[in-house]
Amino acid sequence: MRFEPSIRARLLLGAALMLVAFVAGAGLAVQRAHSDSVRAAHFSRLQSTVYLLLAGAELDAAGALVMPPSFPEPRLSLPGSGLYAQIVNINRRELWQSASTVGLSPRFQRGLAVGQWRYDVVQGTGGEFLAATYGVNWAGRAVEAPLVLSVLEDKAEFDREIAIFARTLWTWLGGAAVLLLLSQTLLLEWGLAPLGRVAREIGRIEHGEQTEVKGRYPAEVAALTDNLNTLIKQERVRQTRYKEALSFLAHSLKTPLAVLRTALNDPARLPDAVAQQVTRMDDIVRHQLSRAAASGSARFAPYLPLAPVLNRIRDSLEKVYADKHLAFTVDCPPDLSWRIDEGDAFEILGNVLDNAAKWAGRRVATRVWREADRLKIRVEDDGPGFSDTKSVLQLHVRMDEKVPGHGVGLAVVNELVASHDGELTLSRSDHLGGARVDIVLRVI
Repeated sequence: MRFEPSIRARLLLGAALMLVAFVAGAGLAVQRAHSDSVRAAHFSRLQSTVYLLLAGAELDAAGALVMPPSFPEPRLSLPGSGLYAQIVNINRRELWQSASTVGLSPRFQRGLAVGQWRYDVVQGTGGEFLAATYGVNWAGRAVEAPLVLSVLEDKAEFDREIAIFARTLWTWLGGAAVLLLLSQTLLLEWGLAPLGRVAREIGRIEHGEQTEVKGRYPAEVAALTDNLNTLIKQERVRQTRYKEALSFLAHSLKTPLAVLRTALNDPARLPDAVAQQVTRMDDIVRHQLSRAAASGSARFAPYLPLAPVLNRIRDSLEKVYADKHLAFTVDCPPDLSWRIDEGDAFEILGNVLDNAAKWAGRRVATRVWREADRLKIRVEDDGPGFSDTKSVLQLHVRMDEKVPGHGVGLAVVNELVASHDGELTLSRSDHLGGARVDIVLRVI
């Protein structure tokens, strides 16, 4: 058996992955931006040092480079300070280096076009260096000479600053990620708590401790619990209907069987008694089976187009009552649909139309339409109409014993309509003068 991870596990895993991806992306972006900013700041300081060298440089009458003994930047005078400078006088192949380079051989850039800046990270004997180089055509009092000024700074300070920032950044981001993950876990527990309560209530329903889901839930879960309660209610109504049908059959068949048992002692009355009681038992069985098989209100049934159902019933009745030459009129929009079981639709419409055709003289009219959340069905005929509207809906009560039938059609329809939370009304037709049956079904 294959087990799927729970919703809680899926959400936690998804949230953790998204959080890690976001924190990692944001951290790398911030770290990269900080690194670029620090690098630009270091190169800006190196550029300032180049300008400092330019301010102190002079050319004598022969074009030789003359530099001051010291500079405002003290690291240039301190051997091994990490800041090193060099000036190349290209015409005289003259080379000047700061006092900080004593005992070292930094890799300076010796050639560069006039007016250009160059920023590099160079590898030297003492490690890596940030380098800024500038080419300039320097004009002294009497002569001009192209100079290349180059400044190197030990990259260790830059790396140390980046490392400190990265350590601080990832420590705070990591802590924030843990706090966010804990917060998301608490939020998920709070958000999924209604589902846990539903599961516990369903467990109590399974153990018979309660009959339906009773708790109050958010709108997203309330739709589920409402449908679940409807399903439970429908199932219990169906079970009750089965039990009642079996109980009714067991009770109602006792009398016909007792009559048959008595008739066995009177051979002369036996044929009539058998025929009468068999007909009665057939009526009882037919009614109870139809009643038990009724689906009732079906929120989960698909929408059923009603026009084809009416047309099929009309075609069948035209054949059954061909000798009466009835004129059937069906008024139903072709796109009208209703959420109802197909068997229930045929049972309701078929019984009502069959009853109308049975008593009609020449005409049967059917109209089906929808008003707001209600489905209305009206069937009229030009027959004698109902003499007693109350007794007609009772089992085995028939208006005329000469007309074939079992006396259960409208009784079954009445129970089916009631199971759909509807209403059946019997009256006299103002249009055709006979019987009129009005049925109203409501949206569940």
